[in-house]
Amino acid sequence: MNDCGVLNPFDCTKLPLAPLVSDALRWTVENYRPFFQTIKAPFDAVLQSLTQFMTAAPPTLVIAVIMLLAWQLSSLRLAISLALLLVFVGFIGAWPETMVTLAIVMTSLVFSLSIGIPLGILSTRSDWLHAILRPILDGMQTIPAFVYLVPVVMLFGIGNVPGVIVTVIFAVAPVIRLTYLGIRQVPEEVNEAMRAFGATDRQLLWKAQLPLALPTIMAGVNQTLMMSLSMVVIASMIAVGGLGQMVLRGIGRLDVGLASVGGLGIVALAIILDRITQALAQPRKRPAEIWAQGPVATVGRVLRLLRVSRSGGRAVGPKVDKGI
Repeated sequence: MNDCGVLNPFDCTKLPLAPLVSDALRWTVENYRPFFQTIKAPFDAVLQSLTQFMTAAPPTLVIAVIMLLAWQLSSLRLAISLALLLVFVGFIGAWPETMVTLAIVMTSLVFSLSIGIPLGILSTRSDWLHAILRPILDGMQTIPAFVYLVPVVMLFGIGNVPGVIVTVIFAVAPVIRLTYLGIRQVPEEVNEAMRAFGATDRQLLWKAQLPLALPTIMAGVNQTLMMSLSMVVIASMIAVGGLGQMVLRGIGRLDVGLASVGGLGIVALAIILDRITQALAQPRKRPAEIWAQGPVATVGRVLRLLRVSRSGGRAVGPKVDKGI
């Protein structure tokens, strides 16, 4: 037995951290379980709405909407590529699970942005808040994802809604950090010029800082989406449905084919979400430039051609008579 001394102090005393954390979590569950069940309500409402919409919509309609969105934001080539990816997902038999996973990821994204962007903005306004958030975010991004599952299960139970909650906790850190970084990187000359012209703090935020920080913020949104997808697979261990459940069942049964189908569906979904968010992150000279391309611009050109052809086919005489 080692002697306790200066060279080996850890045999003398150990901090009872593990039992303290377990007792604190058990006490929280016993006294505040109804409160945490109430917190589930907004997550449940958004998730159920998105899940019902995504699973009830015809696959052709979903593919058409995503194709038009990608065409509007980027190019027709990207739109066709994403449509082919979705068709591939459907033909390998993973369409229902993909829609459930997409609903979970989009719900997680809604709440991650609702929490992360305001916190990132507030941390740029308050140094003490940033000093508090920084070590917390460091811990959130370094703690293994499996560690989040135990307290979430004890506080919220199992199922898709606890899966959304644990995904938000795991994936919210990048959008907070990159919102803070994007606003901090706005040139000070821009801030001084806005203030010199009498802009308020709100006008400075909405008219200058957020538009200039948008590419960085969208990079945070992209990272949040990717981390949400990775967490959805891990959260399948607490009965979260979708593609992660397919992968988990394939691993449990040693069914390589089933696990491969789920994995390919996750890869396809990750590519689709990544390309769309990258298209949103591209800087543009004018906000209206996005509407000068894609299906909206095509429909506008067709309407103008129809208007010109109709006006050209009519006689000019009656219009002159009306003017007279």
